[in-house]
Amino acid sequence: MWWYVLKRILQAIVSILGVSTIVFFILHLSSNPVLLMVPPNASAHDIAVLTHSLGLDKPLWVQYLNFLRSLSEGNLGYSYVQSQPALSILLQRLPFTLELACTAFVLSLVIGIPIGMLTAFFRGTWIERLLMPLVLIGQSMPAFWTGILLILLMSVVLKWLPSSGAGGIQSLVLPAVTLASLSMATIARMTRSSFIEELDKEYVKTARSKGAKTFRIMVQHIMRNASIPIVTIVGLEIANLFGGSVVTETIFAWPGVGALTIQSITARDFPVVQAIVLFVSIVYIVINLITELLYVWIDPRIQLGGAKSV
Repeated sequence: MWWYVLKRILQAIVSILGVSTIVFFILHLSSNPVLLMVPPNASAHDIAVLTHSLGLDKPLWVQYLNFLRSLSEGNLGYSYVQSQPALSILLQRLPFTLELACTAFVLSLVIGIPIGMLTAFFRGTWIERLLMPLVLIGQSMPAFWTGILLILLMSVVLKWLPSSGAGGIQSLVLPAVTLASLSMATIARMTRSSFIEELDKEYVKTARSKGAKTFRIMVQHIMRNASIPIVTIVGLEIANLFGGSVVTETIFAWPGVGALTIQSITARDFPVVQAIVLFVSIVYIVINLITELLYVWIDPRIQLGGAKSV
């Protein structure tokens, strides 16, 4: 298994390098960020001086080699706009995104999995007819629309919660619910389909015939066998929560990495955008690796990369 992990780490390095290269060329071929940094009445000489000071007048392949050399030294460059290391700017915003994503993840699990289990076990009853429309709403409604409706109801009409900003638990509720709505619905649907597939198997019928309680059948007998697809979708949703919070953070003026992404792209702040892309890529790769290792722990019969699990 350790050889498999080492091979995946090497593959991850290649993937991150590929993503960084694509983003680097897309950003640098889009436009000159200096045109957004200078005042409207700036002369051509002023633009040329600032372009030279940022190193943007060099050939693109030279800029790319400089980027790779800085990356190998752990230097992600300096922000064109804030004149600070891009990594420092990212780390300043990261705690807000971690707080939001972790809260949304917990909400997705504690609500999504029980709903999926109940709608599978009580198919055709009022429980399924009550819960499934909620799941359908969560999966079909875009995050920006969910956020706006929650602001209108909870902040404008009822005045219970703040509509924007980051200042305590109250300000966390609306963005966390908005971000978790799609993940919660996705996890609920995957849990439901996995449990329905297991409910028709012989070992469940045997447990029922022996008088096992509903809760015991679901938790002790079905949960482990149905957990592989659930773990897969949960891993993907974790990565989506960290990388897909751009819309939610923008709606609620949440000062996280998602809002920083929009600001940096708008200002053509290349070093900060590249730092964010690297961060999101690493999150996706690490989460996928952890998910694959969990497969072996859940079901020891699974062999990673054709090698026997230890």
